[in-house]
Amino acid sequence: MDAFRFPDSFFLGAASAATQVDGDCKNSNWYDWYKKGYIQDGFDPDIATMHRKYLKEDTDLMASMGIRHYRFGLEWARIEPREGVFSDEEFEKIRQEVLLLQEKGIAVLVTIHHFSNPMWFEEKGGFLNPDYLRIFLRLTEKVVEKLGDIVSEYITINEPNVYAVSGYLGGGFPPGENSLSKTLTVMKNMGVCHRRAYEKIHALRRSMGFTDTKVGFAHHMRVFAPYSANNPWHRLCAALSEHLFQSKISKTYLLGTAGDRGSYADFLGLNYYARTASKGFEDNTFSGVHVNDLGWEIYPQGIVECCAKLNKIMPDLPIYITENGTADNTDAFRSRFIYEHVKALCESGLPVTRYYHWCFIDNFEWLEGFTARFGIVELNTETMARTIKKSGVFYQNMIENRGVTEEMAAAALKEEYSIG
Repeated sequence: MDAFRFPDSFFLGAASAATQVDGDCKNSNWYDWYKKGYIQDGFDPDIATMHRKYLKEDTDLMASMGIRHYRFGLEWARIEPREGVFSDEEFEKIRQEVLLLQEKGIAVLVTIHHFSNPMWFEEKGGFLNPDYLRIFLRLTEKVVEKLGDIVSEYITINEPNVYAVSGYLGGGFPPGENSLSKTLTVMKNMGVCHRRAYEKIHALRRSMGFTDTKVGFAHHMRVFAPYSANNPWHRLCAALSEHLFQSKISKTYLLGTAGDRGSYADFLGLNYYARTASKGFEDNTFSGVHVNDLGWEIYPQGIVECCAKLNKIMPDLPIYITENGTADNTDAFRSRFIYEHVKALCESGLPVTRYYHWCFIDNFEWLEGFTARFGIVELNTETMARTIKKSGVFYQNMIENRGVTEEMAAAALKEEYSIG
């Protein structure tokens, strides 16, 4: 019973973000945040994994593991280093990366905004600036103008709720504010950006003669459960947290708001990591549960619960798991984590067609730097050597076998989680 097969339409891939892997950017809000001393291990995001220097090696490694779907992000600060001034040189580098991936048989899913802003936009107030929509659509239009002939699939915005809560409600991200009203405004404004960018991307690619465009956003969802099911306050906190953090976004980003009703996705993108035990509005974990190295609960059934909620909103769309992975610095339990989550998806009966593991190579993990490692490939930050981990071999075998054999399952299930 431990073995399983992938549905015919289900494929494994890998994901990354430009700031977390590329390096080579000193005019972003995250480099500024590093200079201000907010990164736990003091690691410089201008180095990250030096992916640009190791582009061919990384691509060859990915292809050798059988990965044929790769989600990667753009670094806005390099694309538009000064307001209204775009870099043709940067776009040419991105084109070469896309073409190299495609040459190796790897399809790309491009993320336009993944947490990082150029400093000129950050200093103007970011998505709180009254001109936020024109600025974001200008970026979107230029991306499609320069890449639209070779890129057909796009994520407009990654995790707008995490971006807003972490940056504007005391979560430690830049710009480091703590205001509920600003948080809600940023979420709302990013929703407008997503819907208008969805329309813009489709219109531009239609004008180029393409009919295969797919656009969505990557929605961070988690399971919110009352810390004590018998405590009315805990139940209320769980319900309110779910509504404010994700349910409202799910509906308004996908279907619009009053006067703006429509359909604004061609796939449902889900980033899933953990379950929250609600006894207030902070993030808590149940005692005695399996946890990863960051103390997040490992709750595989939650990925199905979140998929089901999205499927209920737009049941005709395929679901892409645009991120799922775990902080496991010694690679002690990652194979088991992947096995349990992918098995739950494949047995769910839901229209999940892609699973992008977060992440391919250990990367600059925002505030944690390299103290939290999510990769199926190990990075030596001193030599920059890349080494496939045990979990990477497991992932490669899953791809080759189109599922998991009894022998593979037995090995994965021998791995032990930590108890929180």
